Amino acid sequence: MPEAALAPTAGAPAVRADLDAPALSSLPPAALARIRELSERFWNEAGAVDAAPVVPASHLSALAEAGLYGVYAPVAEGGLGLDYGQVCAVVEELAAACVATTFLWAQHLRLLGAVLSPKTPAPWREEVRDEVISGRCKGGVVLTGLMPGPVRLAAQPDGHGWRLQGEAPWVSGWGIVDRLFVVARGPDNTTVEFDMGAREHPGLSVAPARLAALNATSTVSLRFEGVAMGAEQVLGVHPYEEAHQASEGLRLNGSFALGVAKRCCSLLGPSGLDSELIARREQLDTASAEDMPAARAAACEVAVRAAHAVTVSRGSRAALAGDVAERSSREASVLLVFASRPAIKTELLRRLNAG
Repeated sequence: MPEAALAPTAGAPAVRADLDAPALSSLPPAALARIRELSERFWNEAGAVDAAPVVPASHLSALAEAGLYGVYAPVAEGGLGLDYGQVCAVVEELAAACVATTFLWAQHLRLLGAVLSPKTPAPWREEVRDEVISGRCKGGVVLTGLMPGPVRLAAQPDGHGWRLQGEAPWVSGWGIVDRLFVVARGPDNTTVEFDMGAREHPGLSVAPARLAALNATSTVSLRFEGVAMGAEQVLGVHPYEEAHQASEGLRLNGSFALGVAKRCCSLLGPSGLDSELIARREQLDTASAEDMPAARAAACEVAVRAAHAVTVSRGSRAALAGDVAERSSREASVLLVFASRPAIKTELLRRLNAG
């Protein structure tokens, strides 16, 4: 997308600092200053990104320059050295500004985690470590093998390698990211993790998806028909525990809904939604694995209600395509089903009185 298209949104207020997640203030001062700068820039350009076919390369470059592609990595290696709670706060802050850019960047965190984990093969880690931490190599994810229920993506041994069979209905960053962290369901109730190049492969079919929101994330559906994976591409084999996977990763994903709610609270000014945003954040921060789906549902619900409150407050302007209220409503709606689980769906339907 031409950079000239990134015109700032006229009259948009800054995200309110009084609504910040407490963990945000614990960031090193230099890192916090960079996050603030990115948040302001992304806030001003979010409308243009929403209308664009792809997140601009300049946004991804800015994230890399700020050290965010190595957000968990040691400072000595060019990362920010943040802990999980701090990363959740950063995701919320950036999502309040631009969900699409933040969402695309967050896909990289699985690959980064694999690079930093001593459980993955050392030769692979040494080969890709610098490029992954710096963001010169950007990662995406195929997490279909973690989903509860019937097997959707299977990995079967094939001589000295593996074959992937099945589908991955939502894969973001196609044509942008360099590598995919792929999780498929293996034999004997296991999951098998692979490092796969994000490009065409024999037996791989790619179908673009047009999303109601976050369309600039370049999301596609992948169909695997016996796609070959070499033994050197295996990053790990682990037992599959459905109870664990039902809540796995939900806290970080909840930060996107909190970000939309925070944006809407900033647009509304002080209101009763402020205390509810804080309560939903605390609920996510303190939830056990069993309570996490309900906490995620509560965060998604407050994002929807906050977006609708902004719609009402802005009046007829909100009926215009691309208005910040219209965009926020679409994003909140998509987040109702993003990275969902059966328990989240059940709780959301109960909250919406449809359960």
